[in-house]
This record gives sequence, structure tokens and C-alpha cells, in this order.
Amino acid sequence: MQISLPALLSQLLLGLVNGSFYAILSLGLAVIFGLLNVINFAHGALFMLGAVLTWMAMNYFDVNYWVMLAVAPVIVGLFGIVIERLLLRWIYKLDHLYGLLLTLGLTLLIEGVFRSIYGVSGLAYDTPDALASATDLGFMILPNYRAWVVVASLVVCFATWFVIEKTRLGAYLRAGTENPRLVEAFGVNVPLMITLTYGFGVALAAFAGVLAAPVIQVSPLMGQNLIIVVFAVVVIGGMGSIMGAILTGLGLGVIEGLTKVFYPEASSTVVFVIMVIVLLIRPAGLFGKEK
Repeated sequence: MQISLPALLSQLLLGLVNGSFYAILSLGLAVIFGLLNVINFAHGALFMLGAVLTWMAMNYFDVNYWVMLAVAPVIVGLFGIVIERLLLRWIYKLDHLYGLLLTLGLTLLIEGVFRSIYGVSGLAYDTPDALASATDLGFMILPNYRAWVVVASLVVCFATWFVIEKTRLGAYLRAGTENPRLVEAFGVNVPLMITLTYGFGVALAAFAGVLAAPVIQVSPLMGQNLIIVVFAVVVIGGMGSIMGAILTGLGLGVIEGLTKVFYPEASSTVVFVIMVIVLLIRPAGLFGKEK
């Protein structure tokens, strides 16, 4: 089978775009699990919420994409804070299954509300005018919006990694989950820090939703199409590993894109095949720490 260079590069770009969504969503999951020890199954619904809020703002209030890129994560982050304060804070010391069931119930509730209003058909959201064109690179045509998605995702992902791994705030976050009483002795409000961490994690999901609105068809069920793959990404990278989530998300997106070129029939399962292989060889994930 002979494949032209433009077709191959186009699939690689598409894989990198999907990998960017995987990376930023799995990053939010890794932050929440690594620092709060909660498996947040509602992440896909909150991703959808960011995209739907962006569509609603444009259609009902004529608010443009660039404003919602900042506003939607804040709104969803505040919603996440309410969830943490009212529900999640009571289950931190319980088995992971309780958090999984609780957030699964929240997913069904959030998706059900929007499905009853908008149905399951897609909602059209146009690409911002400033990024609607494409750039001719000579060997391929590069859509400007897809390039923007990749750049924005990389900046947010690596900025988050830097804050958590290389700053004093990140040190407080990690220490607060391992020994909260010791950190509180230094005057740090650990419960507030945990609440804000959850809010930030779900804000990342909403940010990915805003980025996805012009690329992926906006619908109340759009999160379901990604969340299972994203959980596989987190498992492969290592539960709680920030860098593992970023690199694995990007890498698997590219592998998925290449698979669509050379063996399309396996493109929907390649991520799960890799997950099984990794779990057999290294149960803690590629970047996870063995206990």
C-alpha cells in the first residue's frame, strides 16, 4: 500500500490534535487522582460542559470564542468546587469505588439534563475567524485552528507540570496529600488547597472542551466518546503521573493517527491493546511508581 506524503502528514496532524485532547484531559484526571486520590469519572461530562457553555454563549449572548476560552474553565471550575465541597469531601477516606460510583452518577445527571434540552444531535460551532484559514507549508496544507489546538494544549500541559513539580505551591500540594497534618502545622489551609485543586482539574477539562468545540461536533454525549480512551491513557502513563499523562496522551494520539493510515480496522482498539500490554509488563504504568 502506497501512501502519499501529504496524506500521511495529515493523519499525523489529526493524531496530534486528538493526542492534545487526550493529554489535557488525562492531565486533569492525573492531577485529581494524584493529589486527591479520586477517580473522577465525571471528567468527560465536564469536558462536554465546557464545549456546550461555549456554544450557548455564542448563540444566546453573542460571546465570542476567545472570551469563552477564559470564562468557561472558570465557570466549570467553580462548579467543580461546589461538587467537591458538597459531595467528594465525604468520601476521600473511603475505597476508590465510592468516588467512581459518585462521579459516574454525576456524569449521568449532567448529560441527562443537557440531553433533555438539546437532544443528542450535534450543535454547530464555527471556527474563530482569526484561525479559519490554512497555511500552505509546501508539503501539506496546515489548518490554522488545528495548529492552535496543539500549541495551546502543549503550553497549558507543560505549564501545569512545571507548577506542580517545580514550584513551592506544587510541593505544598504533594505534601498536603501525603501528610496533611504536618502541612497544616505550617499554616497551610489543606482543605481549601484540595478544593481548589479539584476545581483546577475540572477547569482543564472545560478548557479542552472549548478547544474541541470547533473541531468535534458539540453534543451532550461528546464526553462519552473520549473519556474511556482518556482513562486508558492515564492507566498507560501511570495513575497520578503528571508527565506520564501528557506524554502518553500525545504519543497515543500519534499512534492512533498512524494506525488509521496503515491498518484502519484497528484504529479504534489500538489504545486498549497497548494498555493491556503495558499492564502485563508494568502494572504501575510507563511513568508510574511501583509501590
